[in-house]
Amino acid sequence: MLAYCDSVLLFKALSDETRLRIVDMLSCQELCACSILEAFEISQPTLSYHMKILTECGLVQARKDGSWTRYTLNQELFASLRQFLALITTDKDDCICKE
Repeated sequence: MLAYCDSVLLFKALSDETRLRIVDMLSCQELCACSILEAFEISQPTLSYHMKILTECGLVQARKDGSWTRYTLNQELFASLRQFLALITTDKDDCICKE
């Protein structure tokens, strides 16, 4: 279960439209940086900046394949994030509002 402080970093990473679109693209399949770059009107350094944010918080995993870097979603972390959202948006006996 994610803690509030852990989820803040994930939500910050997802708080950018470009990064949300990258996540959407990666939900379909593993992609190399060049394929992601083709979908945007941004420079390669700007894409690198966005990918660094997504990989450092753990939402996206990167692997080297020769001279290419291939990216995939960290499905386990996204499952934890979905679980966290479900927990904080439903009534429960131990809700912080009942303390």
